[in-house]
Amino acid sequence: MPAYFYWGEDDYRLSQAIRMLRQRVVDPAWESFNYDKLSGDAPEPIRQAFNQALTPPFGLGERLVWLADTSLAQRCPDDLLGELERTLQNLPASSHLLFTSRSKPDGRLKSTKTLQKHTSVQEFSPIPPWKTDELLRQVQQLAKEAQVSLSPDAAERLVEAVGNDSRRAAMELQKLSLYADGRRPAIEAAEISRLVTASAHNSLQLADAIREGNSSRALGLVAELLLQNEAPLRICATLTGQFRTWAWVKLLLESGERDEKAIAQAAEVNNPKQIYFLRKKVERHSAETLLQALPILLKLEIALKRGAEETAALQSAVVELAALCASS
Repeated sequence: MPAYFYWGEDDYRLSQAIRMLRQRVVDPAWESFNYDKLSGDAPEPIRQAFNQALTPPFGLGERLVWLADTSLAQRCPDDLLGELERTLQNLPASSHLLFTSRSKPDGRLKSTKTLQKHTSVQEFSPIPPWKTDELLRQVQQLAKEAQVSLSPDAAERLVEAVGNDSRRAAMELQKLSLYADGRRPAIEAAEISRLVTASAHNSLQLADAIREGNSSRALGLVAELLLQNEAPLRICATLTGQFRTWAWVKLLLESGERDEKAIAQAAEVNNPKQIYFLRKKVERHSAETLLQALPILLKLEIALKRGAEETAALQSAVVELAALCASS
């Protein structure tokens, strides 16, 4: 299928996918004739892109037309919808039409349904910080691409240091590649600690500090996260996801469930092996305590969405949550 729709806020992974597509289909010697990037949020450049995409490539290789930051999956006038349908239905096999957007497509729109029908849709959203197994797989894949061998502990240590920042993970792996210099033994966790600055405190560390009832450390992590321009709503979402997972695990354990696969499925944990570690984390807390944290986080989310002062709202919620956990 010579048409593609890439969307999501992970700019690094999205840009890498675009680069690979461009390298695959466009002959470098004929790039000035067969590669076009146009703005996708105004009718005229969109029509121009459609016309270009319907034109066979010149010389060797194939044609790639990129509509960047397109609005077609958020709003699309009827006349443009007709042109979109005609273009996608008549696209030459030697022409490739790429749509990109940071925003999630609106599935209610006819234009979105047309794009979903006629294009290869790929999502490039940042992995939620609490999905540590997915973050680990991402680091392992990036390490493979960088030809860096990491021990399992080293991969986990790198995830702890960079969180869900795929660009930083790739940059750190490039540095580690120079450090390894083609040696065969895998890089160990101690080397990651020495070579990679763990300045990117993530919201999972904040969740652990709260669970431990350590309000002073939790407040320090809030300050660090805000200094790193971490979005308060994203911090809140991570904390909510983590406390929800802990609550599910503890509820199932208190009900007598011991099958780790069953617990993982109910708690939406992809890797059942993580249940062992989650059980350790929640062993001194009751399900009731963990469930009481969720209304506090909901109140925080509402306050942030209504324009409350972010630092004060986060600090207040964190202190309340840490006190709740400390008392259990």
